[in-house]
Amino acid sequence: METRFLAFFVFVPLLLVAASPPDLENHCGLWDNITIGSYSLLLNQWGAYGGTSDSWQCAQLTSTNTNSIAWKTSYHWAGGTGVKSFTNIQLNAGINRRLDEINSMPAVWNWTMSPTTGIVADVAFDLFTSNTPGGSSVNEIMIWMANFKAGPISYEYDSTGTAKPIATGISLGGYSWNLYSGTNGYNKVFSFLHTPKTITKFKADIFPFITYLVQHQGVASSQYLITAQGGLEPTSGSATFTTSSYSLSIC
Repeated sequence: METRFLAFFVFVPLLLVAASPPDLENHCGLWDNITIGSYSLLLNQWGAYGGTSDSWQCAQLTSTNTNSIAWKTSYHWAGGTGVKSFTNIQLNAGINRRLDEINSMPAVWNWTMSPTTGIVADVAFDLFTSNTPGGSSVNEIMIWMANFKAGPISYEYDSTGTAKPIATGISLGGYSWNLYSGTNGYNKVFSFLHTPKTITKFKADIFPFITYLVQHQGVASSQYLITAQGGLEPTSGSATFTTSSYSLSIC
């Protein structure tokens, strides 16, 4: 008797699921968060309640390129003297590394602002360090690309209310900087301000700014970099801030 075995082949179609394209819609929520590649666009309107009822701010990505981020934000802020928001691009890759394990942080930022009169705002990289990965911030390190009548946090001010730097003429990234130090009530704040005030086309390694603070201002190299962002910090006025290209990495 001959026994035959029948083989049954089941063909399962391969389903290819395409990644969702980046969200290019305009967003106006206080805490809206839009992910693109290794980055997030954060509206972060943390001081909005200090503004008048007709104040607003919106932001959007303007390109699907996940390597060089393009985005813009428009706003109208009135009322109060405090910062209203820090709409920014946040780097999500490579965070929570010890400072002494980082070699470089190459950055590119090309931007414009219109108008630049009648506003109070600053444009800056904003970095935070902590004693533990993902822990509470100990130091905030700001690298200002522009100062539109905003002024940095400082422990000391002169008779006109102008912040006093703790160091001047620091050469980093191909530019000269003054360094200010103060506290925001939560952590220490170091602010590097470019002497002629505005850099609209920036390409440099920003890790030497941290190295300078380790070498000269007592920041511990055993701390962790927990946040790396770059964005606009408006207080009052109406304007549109446009970034044509932004990139940052931790190496």
